[in-house]
Amino acid sequence: MAAEIVNPRSDSESRTGRTEQGDGAEPLDSFDPAFALHRGGKMAVQATVPIRDKDDLSLAYTPGVAKVCSAIAEQPDLVHDYTWKSQVVAVVTDGTAVLGLGDIGPEASLPVMEGKAILFKQFGGVDAVPIALACTDVDEIVETVVRLAPSFGGVNLEDISAPRCFEIEKRLQERLDIPVFHDDQHGTAVVTLAALRNAARLSGRPLGDLRAVISGAGAAGVAIAKMLIEAGIGDVAVADRKGVVSRDRGDLTPIKTELASFTNKAGISGSLESALSGADVFIGVSGGTVPEPAVASMAEGAFVFAMANPNPEVHPEIAHKYAAVVATGRSDFPNQINNVLAFPGIFAGALQVRASRITEGMKLAAAEALASVVGDDLAADYVIPSPFDERVAPAVTAAVAAAARAEGVARR
Repeated sequence: MAAEIVNPRSDSESRTGRTEQGDGAEPLDSFDPAFALHRGGKMAVQATVPIRDKDDLSLAYTPGVAKVCSAIAEQPDLVHDYTWKSQVVAVVTDGTAVLGLGDIGPEASLPVMEGKAILFKQFGGVDAVPIALACTDVDEIVETVVRLAPSFGGVNLEDISAPRCFEIEKRLQERLDIPVFHDDQHGTAVVTLAALRNAARLSGRPLGDLRAVISGAGAAGVAIAKMLIEAGIGDVAVADRKGVVSRDRGDLTPIKTELASFTNKAGISGSLESALSGADVFIGVSGGTVPEPAVASMAEGAFVFAMANPNPEVHPEIAHKYAAVVATGRSDFPNQINNVLAFPGIFAGALQVRASRITEGMKLAAAEALASVVGDDLAADYVIPSPFDERVAPAVTAAVAAAARAEGVARR
């Protein structure tokens, strides 16, 4: 299977036929290039072997295929060598937390899942299949993915709302012996840590001297907090809509109770704005707007990573007044925190060694490798490489594969 971007102006008539949007209305393709690009979908299945004559047919299908099936039945591990399993990832969603669109359902989520799949192929050489599920119940999602798993070498969970996403990932990791990775959590955390490592290096400060404040206690915020702690940051406080997540709050969910147990060593309580006073790092993964006075109250030489799309929590023009390093989630500003820098290489490395899971050590290795790509070119407007830097995926792939072997989860 291969993913490809389809140009409707040069493809077949089946993809370019004019679909009227209502009586007499112009097709959406005619005035919006996004619709033109997406017509007919962004992917296709492509054979990797030719079927030119009866001999080819007899090898690719019956009777030749029976020999391969019988061999796999006797030695199940051969499935990795004689099928696509070890090279393909399932991109699974229920459509409940799509980009900035929210709960739009499985069908409406498909363009995003297709996009994710072609990013896997383009940036990591990994084939991927979008799977949008018509269920939102945790048990049903887990059971469905478990039943689909024999066809895949890994599972990338995508755009599943919190807190269900935590439980789904945990249970799938327990039941499957292939990598399960919720990119909204861990991909974001890996790239954030890589950028923060380089920002700290630029300023000559170790991570252990930094205090960070994260706006957002959802999937990304929780994962970033965990990874920063693993990486040795001095302290990190996480704020939700009601203020800083702290042990003295009586309204915490189980996930936030756990979060409070290993964050906020300083015992800060109150609002996000008050927590920012004297903070070295702001990380935004929640949307909304942080008032300029709160940004101004941060420590000298602070870092502002305002990653909400399309509107960063702190506009770069404001952030640059007070911060030494500014990053966003947008491609039209320097230092884009983009998950595509992480997930293709992480899965490529895991699949390369047939890892049974993706460990914290593998994620940390990915962040370190990603940060190292910047090298001596490090600057305030270049703490994270471009997704189009061809060094990124090979560096992350090699680091993840090595970490998997070191941690004993590699099977080749």
